[in-house]
Amino acid sequence: MNKYALIVAGGTGSRMNSDIPKQFLELNGLPVLMHTIDAFHSYDKNIGLILTLPEKLSKRWEELCERYHFKIAHKIASGGQTRFHSVKNGLSLIDSEGIVFIHDGVRPLISRNTIEHCYETAVKKGNALPVIPLSESVREISEGNNKSADRNRFFLVQTPQTFRVSLIKNAYQKEYSENFTDDATVLESCGTPVNLVEGNRQNIKITYPEDLIVAEALLKNRIIP
Repeated sequence: MNKYALIVAGGTGSRMNSDIPKQFLELNGLPVLMHTIDAFHSYDKNIGLILTLPEKLSKRWEELCERYHFKIAHKIASGGQTRFHSVKNGLSLIDSEGIVFIHDGVRPLISRNTIEHCYETAVKKGNALPVIPLSESVREISEGNNKSADRNRFFLVQTPQTFRVSLIKNAYQKEYSENFTDDATVLESCGTPVNLVEGNRQNIKITYPEDLIVAEALLKNRIIP
């Protein structure tokens, strides 16, 4: 079955206290985004790679590819006003059936095991959503008050959110809604149940400066299953 990885890279460096977009920050000698692309290419050399990138960053990305001699072939789709629109633009470049992994460009530590688990589940059931359980206590805030909540009822959502191509392309024909926080919620809006699979804790999203430090340590010590 055809495999595609749609990597969404529309972030900025605002919470990183950096003028450099976070997907372009250097991690263990390479920009974060290159590690992310390589994770899927290493999983399957024949996977179709699509990168969504704001047009204003396209030239900068080309320069980085030249500087770091990055040769992994990929297509580029224009980033949209929101993540929803960016993903929709990326999906438009897929013209055949298969399985598509939709992944955050700033999650460079996705494991091969998680990718494979998502793929196998999506082949069998149409979709797969990697999650990890909460490890800390949770409190719920409502109308100025707060109370303890059962953490066993909640999970942290990761990517790659994985789908049969026709299923997710059909879902993305809907009009944009602010309730669409990720691809799974777009699919759910069509009445399709989402299948949860186990993610990997190392699959952190690079958002704050300390995340880069943690990711560097994990990469150097190869602590990724």
